[in-house]
Amino acid sequence: MSSTRLFVLGVLAKGEPMHGHQIRRVAQTDRTELWTDIKPGSLYGVLHRMQAEGIITAVRSEQEGNRPERTVYAITEEGRTEFAFLREKALRDIKLRPDPVDLALQNTQDVSADELRTILENRRAAVAGELEAWRQLQSAAAPYIVGLERIIIRHTETRLRAELEWHDELLAQLPQLLAERAQEDAE
Repeated sequence: MSSTRLFVLGVLAKGEPMHGHQIRRVAQTDRTELWTDIKPGSLYGVLHRMQAEGIITAVRSEQEGNRPERTVYAITEEGRTEFAFLREKALRDIKLRPDPVDLALQNTQDVSADELRTILENRRAAVAGELEAWRQLQSAAAPYIVGLERIIIRHTETRLRAELEWHDELLAQLPQLLAERAQEDAE
């Protein structure tokens, strides 16, 4: 599922037709890139693809002063149908994406125990840093956060805390896990 498509359709479904720069400003104002996988720079390509698919339509072009001409888009009925489908899918589906760290850990047979511990400790420190930065951002944004935004922001914090807990568990069990792997390799 494309989060970017869901975002664009959601923005257009909420209000009046908009040009790409306005949609990008909504993403920046909402700090969408902090709590989703949406990058504001990717919006323009998605707009063109969605227009080609008939999910959105160009309603007019505008030009202010010396600025480049901008295409204003509106959501179509087909787009509203897709929006409802994507929203429903996102709300119902539980999809934890595999983390490449698991595959990397499985393939550390040629990494010394000390080196692996250092790598994992650095990784844990990075996660702790992200959690702290997230908490600071949350604190700074608190006066402006309303409604569902509070729990949405807590979702990321909860996931970071869980990641930190997993790192702590891994580091605590690392000697035993490496010993078991060495014994299996010897057999």
